[in-house]
Amino acid sequence: MHTHKIGFIGGGNMATSLISGLIASGHPAELIFVSDINPDTLATLSSSLNINTSVDNTVVLNAVDIVVLAVKPQILKAVATAAASIVQQKNLLVVSIAAGISQTSLSNWLGNNTAIVRCMPNTPALVLTGATALHANSHVSNEQRDTAESILRAVGITLWVDNESDLDAVTAVSGSGPAYYFLLMEAMEKVAIDLGLTESTARLLVQQTALGAAKIALESSESPQQLRERVTSPNGTTQRAIETFEQGGFTDLVARALHAARDRSIEMSQQSE
Repeated sequence: MHTHKIGFIGGGNMATSLISGLIASGHPAELIFVSDINPDTLATLSSSLNINTSVDNTVVLNAVDIVVLAVKPQILKAVATAAASIVQQKNLLVVSIAAGISQTSLSNWLGNNTAIVRCMPNTPALVLTGATALHANSHVSNEQRDTAESILRAVGITLWVDNESDLDAVTAVSGSGPAYYFLLMEAMEKVAIDLGLTESTARLLVQQTALGAAKIALESSESPQQLRERVTSPNGTTQRAIETFEQGGFTDLVARALHAARDRSIEMSQQSE
């Protein structure tokens, strides 16, 4: 893995996080290349991470073994089409982190025999606590699967899904999931202030409680239901709150929200084809 030359097309936040994670895990900076249309972005990456940079995508493509497509979905077609000849000539492994762009579209743009791994990371990757699901097409070798996984594992946990369609569910759960937690935190903070706490106190309590709950869940072998029941004393304050949530249709609302996110992910994939 540490001998591969890895290129990034697009030097935004997610690419920067992946590059930082790779370097922190021991990948040589001199074997990492990035292109971006913004010279200021490249200057920052070059000075802070000591990697190779260029405003020309072809310079990066010609230098690497693996290319990570990290541009916005709306410009990915143009980028991929322009890269196709070099990708095919060099048999590059292509890793795409663009949301909503199907492997069918990527294959049409890059060439039908291209080895493609499609990934669905989430924003906690920016602080190296991401959750990424990956799916490989039939042209990806076992060694290439390991390589792609190593790149994404530099910013958090990784897992493979058997069917590309599963990425739509992943998008609804972990891809969009951080926003759901932020929404709950936002609501709790507002109510805490209404209950008389200062804004700073409310925010700190909500943030630390979220962190603590997540840490317990990660380190425990018990299910979320068991953990909830463990901290819900009969006829206590927590039970009163949980009952209020359920009376308001909390579980059903979560189900409808995740189904809506999944359906929108499917729509986006179909629109890209």
